[in-house]
Order: sequence, then C-alpha cells, then structure tokens
Amino acid sequence: MKVRMHVVAQGRVQGVFFRQFTLSRALRLGISGWVRNLPDGTVEALFEGEEEAVQALVDCCRNGPPAARVEELNIRAGSYTGEYDTFTIAY
Repeated sequence: MKVRMHVVAQGRVQGVFFRQFTLSRALRLGISGWVRNLPDGTVEALFEGEEEAVQALVDCCRNGPPAARVEELNIRAGSYTGEYDTFTIAY
C-alpha cells in the first residue's frame, strides 16, 4: 500500500547534513518526494512510497545523521498522490 507522510524535524537539524542524510536514505528505500530547510531552523520533508519504506524513512528521521539532535518530529499522514518521480533536496 502506498502512503504519503509530511514530517517536520525540530532541534539541531540544519547545518548537520540532515537533508543529504534524508536524500540518501530515501533513494535507497525507493521513496519519492523532497526535503528542505525552513527559515525557522526546522527541516521539512514529504515522503511518498510503499508504507513499510516510508515508515523506515520516518524512523531514520527520528535521529537523523550523527551530528543532529532531533528534539521533536511532527508527522502528518496524507493521501498518496504519485506526483513525484524521485526524491530531491528542495530550495
């Protein structure tokens, strides 16, 4: 079953390769969507793909890369749209 998840990571998540970490894992898991830094210091991402793979990526984002400190991960489920072909870092 394909799903869509929107996540926002708070804490020390910018300047620690969080976006590259997410991109690498998303491509490995076959997830489509995007990840980007927000002006308030958080990192926002949208994941679409098979439920098990999306959940694995969400779980990866709970900790992030070694230098990150994720204090909170806000997760919102949505309806799968299939609008993305790959996973990218958005600017």
